[in-house]
Amino acid sequence: MEGQLALTMFIVVCGVLLLGFPVALTLGGTALGFAALGILIGHFDSDYLTALTGRIFGTMSNETLVAVPLFILMGVVLERAKIAEDLLANMAGLFGERPGGLGVAVIIVGALLAASTGIVGATVVTMGVLALPSMLRAGYQPQLATGTICATGTLGQIIPPSIALVLLGDIMSSAYQQAQLRINIINTDTVSVGDLFVGAMVPGVVLVILYLTYVLLRAALQPASAPAAVVDKTDARTAVLAV
Repeated sequence: MEGQLALTMFIVVCGVLLLGFPVALTLGGTALGFAALGILIGHFDSDYLTALTGRIFGTMSNETLVAVPLFILMGVVLERAKIAEDLLANMAGLFGERPGGLGVAVIIVGALLAASTGIVGATVVTMGVLALPSMLRAGYQPQLATGTICATGTLGQIIPPSIALVLLGDIMSSAYQQAQLRINIINTDTVSVGDLFVGAMVPGVVLVILYLTYVLLRAALQPASAPAAVVDKTDARTAVLAV
């Protein structure tokens, strides 16, 4: 019975998300709804709900997780201040006149945004709104343009600082300490978020280099798929939006 309820809960969550409801309300509402259903049919102890407030307080007072809303705030500030637009415009003015230049500009700006906000959605939406129309008007193949933007958006997951690494660091720290206690080892050292940041730096840089290499090779071997754009450097912002 428990397995059927879990499967039903998963299906309900997917269905409600597809209807367009916010993720937070969907997860919380579905959990409370199935908790009430479990209480009615005798498969869930109502005393567990009393621990909900304590769990919320513990999460909100976690020093590691404090970085998550700050990263989200940084992403919103970058979006509202149009800093991403200025970055893309200047990079387009620098590389746009070369074959594959707009693709290179998108990758570099995406990497900078990933390192600034750590948010995948913000990078993809920003690059999609600003760069995709310009790349298509410049004659880029739709597959190459959309693939470049989507691949660049994933850099926010790995280039430090990253929200995913912050959350993973909190989980791995707790798991590491529990594993040490189970084997009767008392050790104050633990897996920190800083360790994850250091470990993810090299893979992130390697990904950026590989993306740049692919776009440049594609432009060299198939010039028609990533042609050079005519960019007016005297007004880069207007140029990148009207290529």
